Amino acid sequence: MTEVFLRRLTRWQAEQQRESIANVYVECYGPGGIGEPGGADRKAFLERFERHVQEPDFDMVTADSGAVLAGCLYGFRATRGSALLDSLRDVLPPAVAGRAGAGRLFVLAELMVLPDYRRKGVATRLRDLLLSRHTTDVVVAAVPPGGGAAHEVLRAWSYTKLGGFGSPQREAWLRPGTG
Repeated sequence: MTEVFLRRLTRWQAEQQRESIANVYVECYGPGGIGEPGGADRKAFLERFERHVQEPDFDMVTADSGAVLAGCLYGFRATRGSALLDSLRDVLPPAVAGRAGAGRLFVLAELMVLPDYRRKGVATRLRDLLLSRHTTDVVVAAVPPGGGAAHEVLRAWSYTKLGGFGSPQREAWLRPGTG
């Protein structure tokens, strides 16, 4: 397998690569993929991605292998008044919800690694680079419900499953942050 190189994308670069990122999403979760009946919904992902790119402190890291986008991870700081934070309130412990309102919660909104690149440390490298410049009290990962690779990774990273939230349905997983 070819070496995987990581790079951080600006908000503008992420928007420019939205179609490639959506392709990775569909390949990771589509047809018959986890979380959505009938597989991944490309249109719903692109709408969600468009909203997420506008969030405060949006940050994205990609894994490239030659001409192939092998995976990506992106997230942002959840701030008071954000729709995502409002939808998470029912599953967050009260102490965590208070920190989130103060901007001390970082959300890993989407983790995608193509099947050929899984179990090779790519997801962990993406996470380490993404979180390296964000000091937070708490990190919450939002993933499709069910089982699968994302759940295996979060368990390996010592995240705790909190429960379901939002529409479309997502699961929240929690881990103390770096700050």
